[in-house]
Amino acid sequence: MQKQEPKPEKPERRRSKNPLASYARYSALAMQAGVLIAGGALGGLRIDRWLNFVFPVFTILLSLLAVAAAIWLLVRESNNKSTER
Repeated sequence: MQKQEPKPEKPERRRSKNPLASYARYSALAMQAGVLIAGGALGGLRIDRWLNFVFPVFTILLSLLAVAAAIWLLVRESNNKSTER
């Protein structure tokens, strides 16, 4: 029988020395999401005006696409292991 080697212990998560670091990180993510959503809505509005659409097709599509992109950004950054606290 082979002897099983003990698994190396996982290092403990280091907390940031600055208590405001997580606040700054998440407020930056919120700003990025807000700019992304506003950019999608304004871009869609401009395209609708440029094409003289009565119904705001591109405003709705780009707004929804921007919301989905913002959610993806928030999930990706919150799960990112390299930027742990």
